[in-house]
Amino acid sequence: MHLATYLGLLHQSLTTLGSAFREVARGHRDEPDVWYLCGLLAERTERQAEALVPLVRRYGEHRESEPERLHAAGLQGTRSGPVGLLRDLQDLYTLASLTDITWTVVDQAGQGLRDRELLEVVGTHQRETARHLLWLRTRIKQAAPQALVAAR
Repeated sequence: MHLATYLGLLHQSLTTLGSAFREVARGHRDEPDVWYLCGLLAERTERQAEALVPLVRRYGEHRESEPERLHAAGLQGTRSGPVGLLRDLQDLYTLASLTDITWTVVDQAGQGLRDRELLEVVGTHQRETARHLLWLRTRIKQAAPQALVAAR
């Protein structure tokens, strides 16, 4: 069974996403909504990772390097200025998208196994990740005109 591979991928992507949210919050303190919401989303993402622990105990966990590689390539530090904010938000969106689709794959395994606990954890936290993506998309839309047209 390869569920352990995807639980590892999900756990690592959540851990990396939480760290990335914190990094963007620190790097863009001059944007109050980004500072506050990225900090809040980091906490929520870390709670999602904690919710996986009972499932990891049951099914095991095989760690993959994809989320770390993405984090290293995209968020070794934050960029400055309006375009920097836009690019950092896009990096968060990319990592959150990886997390979201991994929740979907784990959900499918839960349905195949008919594991109610797994399905409950996935259902709750996948919806939360979808809300993270919604905020990121909205904030990217807000930042894009300023960064691409109005900023010098």
